Amino acid sequence: MIEAVSYIARLELLPEKTVRDIHEASLWILENTGLIMPLSREGQDQACDLGLGVERESDLIRFPAHVVEAAVAKAPSSYTLCARNPENDLLLDGEHGYLSLDGSGTQVLDLETGEGRNSTKADLEAAARLADALPQISFLWPTVSAQDCPPRVQPLHELAALLANSSKHVQAMTAVDALNARGSLEIAAQVVGGLKELRARPIISNFQCSVSPLSYDKDALEAAFVFGEAGVPVGFLCMPIGCATAPATVAGNAALANAEVLAGMTLFELFFPGAATFYGSSATMLELRSGGVTCGGPEDFLLQAAACQMARFYGVPSSAGTFASSAKASDWHAGVENAISGAVSQFSGAEMMCGAGLLNSARIFSFEQLVMDCEIYDILRAVSQGFQVNDETLALDVIQQVGPRRHFMATKHTRTHMRQVWQPAIIERSISREEWIAKGRPEPRDRARERARQILATHQPEPLACAQQIGEIIATYEKMWLLA
Repeated sequence: MIEAVSYIARLELLPEKTVRDIHEASLWILENTGLIMPLSREGQDQACDLGLGVERESDLIRFPAHVVEAAVAKAPSSYTLCARNPENDLLLDGEHGYLSLDGSGTQVLDLETGEGRNSTKADLEAAARLADALPQISFLWPTVSAQDCPPRVQPLHELAALLANSSKHVQAMTAVDALNARGSLEIAAQVVGGLKELRARPIISNFQCSVSPLSYDKDALEAAFVFGEAGVPVGFLCMPIGCATAPATVAGNAALANAEVLAGMTLFELFFPGAATFYGSSATMLELRSGGVTCGGPEDFLLQAAACQMARFYGVPSSAGTFASSAKASDWHAGVENAISGAVSQFSGAEMMCGAGLLNSARIFSFEQLVMDCEIYDILRAVSQGFQVNDETLALDVIQQVGPRRHFMATKHTRTHMRQVWQPAIIERSISREEWIAKGRPEPRDRARERARQILATHQPEPLACAQQIGEIIATYEKMWLLA
């Protein structure tokens, strides 16, 4: 059973004027500065016919404001991300939020030794199986790279690993060129019974990233169009780095990020009017001492909130980069950053929160961290959903019955409602300090490690009947790659 967030209220961190100012600034960037967006000759012709200003030699496209606003208005505000098991379908309606794995770590902390090593397809399969069993995880990303597979078709191996080890929705976010987009469609169609069935129930979705500042790769746009033609939802996600690939100010970063996402969504809606899309952001800042990224500073949290609010302004679902602490281990550092990041995403009403399980600025996957991130998410979910107020929950009759200086432990009301009190899976609050010392001072990650081991030893996902056919599809694409 998937544990989604049901939003009753949202944090509006940006005043209405600020939202409008960011929107107007982004429109100015789109119309005056433009973006590098390489298209085929036919695509450039179509873009011109649809009202865009195309410089054919430089691949620069300028977007008139009225074209942007009209195109984005065509995007649906609500649709469903379907799953292999329909019970795991996710309704994106602005009222619910869902947690995913994070994506594409290149290392994994071995569950037995604790040592870091390069990730493999088997690691991805294990991570997917663990995520399938965790109710807090609603959909899957390829959280680590299948680096032992042929690099050119690695995304197909990753999609196969996720579909075989979970019945939840898969965001095939590593399919960033036309070849892998077509292969991903063939694999997903094999699972559901054909391309027509996939259009009716898209069990996969995709997003393409801008290349900050203000550009997209040709391969990424071609992949988006392949998925769009098949009716698969495609989002557009930005990853600008303030002080490096974006202005140093949060406002400038937000305006540039917003322009990049708007450019992708506008082009997509012009070519495929009414297609399902979403607004994605993993904007961050430069880590000034090392030249890396902050992945957990206050600016990151402000940019998270801004992205969610801008998505609501445009009436499209939001996808916010969540967790992915810069911590090197599952420690206090990771807990602080992930708790704040998760709180900002949930209280800002993010519909997709991506994602759990990675450390070291989204480079290293940890089975223990995935379990602990789910605990953080679960606490925040309980808070963000609020509480009901009615005659039963106010319990005035029970308060009158018990009266002063007595207890409520033996009342029927307590027996009825006590199981609703949130209980931790990892946090240990039921023993005394003396008992904790006697047990050898276990850390939360020790309990998380044991839970991960227990799940991996016992959980079996719903079997995938067409695994052999999927293997044959991948083999065909490997041959196509070798012959290309």
